[in-house]
Amino acid sequence: MTTHKDYPCDICGSEDARPIEVTAQYLGGTPLHTCGNCGFVFVKSRRSAEDIAKDWSDDLFGDHYTARIPYMKSRHFFLSENLDIQVPLAGKKVCDIGAGEGQFLEIIRDAPYNADVFGIEPSKTNCQIMSRNAIPNFAGTIEDYIASEQFQNESFDVVTVMWTLENCEDPKRMLKAAYDLLKPGGHILLSTSSRILVPFKKPLHYYLGTSVALDTHCFRFSANAQHSILAKCGFQTIFENRFIDHDTLCSIARKEPEGREIPLKRDNADDVINFFERWHQDTQQFYKDA
Repeated sequence: MTTHKDYPCDICGSEDARPIEVTAQYLGGTPLHTCGNCGFVFVKSRRSAEDIAKDWSDDLFGDHYTARIPYMKSRHFFLSENLDIQVPLAGKKVCDIGAGEGQFLEIIRDAPYNADVFGIEPSKTNCQIMSRNAIPNFAGTIEDYIASEQFQNESFDVVTVMWTLENCEDPKRMLKAAYDLLKPGGHILLSTSSRILVPFKKPLHYYLGTSVALDTHCFRFSANAQHSILAKCGFQTIFENRFIDHDTLCSIARKEPEGREIPLKRDNADDVINFFERWHQDTQQFYKDA
């Protein structure tokens, strides 16, 4: 039997979860919440990491989703270039958490990047695709990999988490696992879509919907939230793209020694709620079918 658990804010731990009421009409009656302390946007009630991963593996890939489309391929090239500028990839060992079909790893494995690549992916079908394309991989969640014997003999220069952190049950657990995967001074690339507290880039009914379970997309990151969750897990951000007018929000951060305190950045919860209300109004004005 599937069970759900209510969570506090995944960044600061506050129990002050404020409903963003306007989002409920796009999500089958259940609103997103924002943290009253730091403004993080999240799904309060969630299933287990295994149940969420199963949805992505069994239902969303294949008939519903593939990264092998121009839109996603262009994103992967954009991230490859930014990563290579900040952390030259030639000869680096790179692990992609939530590697999908391995398209990003194919790009950085080949010239001009020439990285040594590895993918962690819960979908066995996707892992078979990676294996056919000569990409070493592990079939399972990052939690499975950390618990495996294979993990004991691996460390990486770079870990990438692309449009994956928002789809897990516990983002800090995933980032702490990424921290453990990295060599001292290694780097993480974290990317998602730039949607929160920026100019509206799409109508709200294209961003929120009921086509999949709500907790398959648990978190909605602003730039401040992405910086802060990285900081909470021991990473100092060294690069952010110009996310305000770009579809992608990309951060590259350095692994710091354990115990080093990194300042957080907060959003205002009232500003977040107002942002979604204005987004709803904009959608109603310009998209009459919403």
